[in-house]
Amino acid sequence: MDTPEKKRVYVIINPVSGTKSKKSIPQKLLAIDALKYDVHMIMTRYEGHATQIALEAVNDKVDCVIAVGGDGTINEVAKVLVNTDVVFGIIPSGSGNGLARDLYIPMNYDKAIEIIQQGNVKRIDYGVANGNIFFCTCGVGFDAQVSEKALTQTSRGKLMYAKNMVSTFYKFKPEKYKIESADGVFEEEAFLITCANASQYGNNAYIAPQADIQDGKMNISILKPLSVANVPQTAIQMFSRNLGNNSKLIEILTPEATIFREKEGVMHLDGNAIYTGSEIHVKIIHQGLNVLVPREVPKSKLKKDAFITNITRWI
Repeated sequence: MDTPEKKRVYVIINPVSGTKSKKSIPQKLLAIDALKYDVHMIMTRYEGHATQIALEAVNDKVDCVIAVGGDGTINEVAKVLVNTDVVFGIIPSGSGNGLARDLYIPMNYDKAIEIIQQGNVKRIDYGVANGNIFFCTCGVGFDAQVSEKALTQTSRGKLMYAKNMVSTFYKFKPEKYKIESADGVFEEEAFLITCANASQYGNNAYIAPQADIQDGKMNISILKPLSVANVPQTAIQMFSRNLGNNSKLIEILTPEATIFREKEGVMHLDGNAIYTGSEIHVKIIHQGLNVLVPREVPKSKLKKDAFITNITRWI
């Protein structure tokens, strides 16, 4: 009897993402069946290295590429795998882990590896903003400026992000925007505009609770200017998946839109800040990425988590 050909797997590990140690990952990956999989592990050494390795993997015609890292690493790898037959696996180890959380991939290393071994593949959408690929969110305004602040900081984590939010808020000035889509034209000042392919930024902060990563559309969440008094309620609603009840929120569901702002500047893509023009064209590509996900989502995960649980986890 012929021995079945092993599936070839690349594991790309970012050793510096988030605050969680990756030292145990190589040993834990030995749990993957060596009779079925030929696993090749590589550590990234610099920004953009994960993308280079993923390109090599695609050219080498591997079956699966697994990323071990945060949303930045996930983006670096997954953007190379879109519209290919290569399957993408995630072992989340960043600060926010937005895509992993949206797909119900466990934060625990062993459980995430179990998901990979199950081999259950789901096709998800991805977004493109001025030629840049994203998987969770992209946007302008307050959250983009918070991301910009992180560009010059070497440390990461929830505490640093919280400090950036506070310091940015008191200096922030809303801009006037125009959004054109098939539904018409929106024109008004906004605190932020987020184009959400997935439901959350990360850390269970749900900017678009109703977003469906397989429906071929994005939920554009527009928050009107906020005062200090508005912040507590907005935070509670975001972490309890109730932001849709906020009177300051306007939502647009569309596969494609163009955002016009007063001047060029910063935009965030999956939490990473980039600089782009005053006109931003955003569209969703329907089911362009194969991802390994749980066969079943625990019922507890489908329920809305209590705000206290989420905010405590975030802090």
